[in-house]
Amino acid sequence: MKLKNLEMMLQTLNGFPKPRASLEQYQTPAPLAARLLFHALMKQDIEGKAACDLGCGTGVLAIGAALLGADRVTGIEIDEQAVSVATANAELLDADVEFLVADVSDPDLPGRIGPCDTVIMNPPFGAQKAHADRPFIDVALALAPVTYSIFNAGSVSFVKAYTEGRAAIDEKIGGAFPIKRTFAFHTKDVQEIEVEILRLTRNQ
Repeated sequence: MKLKNLEMMLQTLNGFPKPRASLEQYQTPAPLAARLLFHALMKQDIEGKAACDLGCGTGVLAIGAALLGADRVTGIEIDEQAVSVATANAELLDADVEFLVADVSDPDLPGRIGPCDTVIMNPPFGAQKAHADRPFIDVALALAPVTYSIFNAGSVSFVKAYTEGRAAIDEKIGGAFPIKRTFAFHTKDVQEIEVEILRLTRNQ
């Protein structure tokens, strides 16, 4: 599958019916999701692998991984409504994904999921709750030797310091995350946020 084909397929997926600001529920844009997934595919981190999408929302990254040939894909999401949409989205594209309603801060979660090869995620940036992305990073490193995650641009120094002794950043890819007017505090119809996709490799 070509990058553009994947992007077009992900564009057809439904978003959050009632997005919650407290959870920073913004649909991962199809072009950004496709770019992350295709890069992971080229690095041989998707096809034939066990992948997990932490905070999967409506399933964009998880479904994309399944479409690119991941052997097993698990999506973790705290919002039951979002999981219902994600399940319907997976059926729409005939993607084999197991979705679990769970909180990433649950200490038993890694045991429920089991070891994975790759984590793909778009965690909260911490705009509504400081350090909201930290539990996602912790679980990702517990689950898999490789993680691809979307962060606010300029997050490298924070991620590097937070994962010191546990993982290393070996790649950074710049990107854009257009956010449509969703909540009352938004002042623009569309605000484009600069982001970066970081590839983290866990220390042996």
